[in-house]
Amino acid sequence: MTDRRFEMYQYRQALVRMRQGESDRQINATGLMGRRTLGTLRKQAEEQGWLDPTRSLPPDHELAAVLQRPKPTHIQAQSSLEPYRSLVEKWSTEGIDGTTIHAALKRRHQYTGSYSSVRRFLQSLAEKTPRVATVLEFAPGNVAQVDLGKGPQIIDVHTGEIFKTWVFVMVLAWSRHQYAELVRD
Repeated sequence: MTDRRFEMYQYRQALVRMRQGESDRQINATGLMGRRTLGTLRKQAEEQGWLDPTRSLPPDHELAAVLQRPKPTHIQAQSSLEPYRSLVEKWSTEGIDGTTIHAALKRRHQYTGSYSSVRRFLQSLAEKTPRVATVLEFAPGNVAQVDLGKGPQIIDVHTGEIFKTWVFVMVLAWSRHQYAELVRD
């Protein structure tokens, strides 16, 4: 039985019990449905004349049409950052971090909202503005990317001296071949 058919079955059973003179409290005790729902159903049943035992109950499609619950509307509160929208958008496109934006708003504009508000606002902006990736094309041997990062400390086996190292990395842009070397300076 589908959920909608089961729901109609429950309404129909509650209506039959109401026609037999049972109270909302008694029907609720059976576990059929809650008292609030029963109260609403009873009110609608009285308006429609469904509680008259001389009349037959309406078909499911008529019950559904009258008993159809309105879909909940989600009212979204306006963000406390709305007055600063253009400023936050500008900072965001410049790559400024959310914590820095929050601190700047507090310091410069006496913003009293939380960092979480800033984070949610930035997430909503990110959903609206997709990131665009650009593929850069280079001719062979034309471009290389170079980076230098801190490496491990190494002990000289002959002298016992501990010295710092660095990792030199070069990647050729066209072929993506990589060269890495551990260097002392």
